[in-house]
Amino acid sequence: MSLINPLNSAGAQPLAGQTQNSVAPAQQASASSAQTATTQSTGQTSTTGNPFLDSIRLPEESSIPEPNSQELTQEDFFSLLSQQLSMQDPFKPVDNDQMISQMASFSTVDGIKNLNDEIVNLNSVMTSSQALQASGLVGQKVLIPSDTGHVSAEDPTLNGIISTPEAIDTITVRIEDDKGQLVKSYTIDGSAGGNVDVSWDGLGANGEPVVAGNYAIKASGRVDGMTEELPVSTYAHVTSVSLGTASTGAILNLRGVGGIKIGDVLAVSES
Repeated sequence: MSLINPLNSAGAQPLAGQTQNSVAPAQQASASSAQTATTQSTGQTSTTGNPFLDSIRLPEESSIPEPNSQELTQEDFFSLLSQQLSMQDPFKPVDNDQMISQMASFSTVDGIKNLNDEIVNLNSVMTSSQALQASGLVGQKVLIPSDTGHVSAEDPTLNGIISTPEAIDTITVRIEDDKGQLVKSYTIDGSAGGNVDVSWDGLGANGEPVVAGNYAIKASGRVDGMTEELPVSTYAHVTSVSLGTASTGAILNLRGVGGIKIGDVLAVSES
């Protein structure tokens, strides 16, 4: 016979040890739920649930993949080649010579691309080196294939060279301004033939210095019994050097004349 009252058993209070054991699973479940709520993950970015803490978090790497390059690399080629070999007809396998030819073709194309990149880099280095060397011409005078030169108070004279096909006894020299008007005319001896030096002192027909500006040297002489215009080259003062591009090279900036490629310079004279 049991001495325990069923009513008392149903309404009896649990012991202390039993209370702890029964509450512990509930606490663990609550802690687990709180941890899950505290740390939420969306894709590759995790949040703490606190706006302030989320705002000071370091940015994480984006999970969005970068767009694929349209350029076929060596790894892509070998991947395609391996796929081709795996999908080939076992009764008609790829010929060894054909496979070697494909590999050789890709290697050739890849080598040409690398060679082009190296040539571009070499052109850049040569352009910079050329500009550095051309900087030594600043302050000097260079002979250019143009009959026009600049006259100023600092440099009132204009020098040049007349090219003659043969010896000419008398060469007529005409000085014209930028409007084509005659400023002065005189003659020089051309009996030596070849390249004949010509110089103008910057004085007009009245003996007065002309205003600063651009002036042209025109020359003519009798060749085979007929009067012909003779080509004239003038000296210009180099004021600065521009770097230019790989196709143009260094550019010499001339006083009052403009720029000219360094490759077009005919001669260099002392200032």
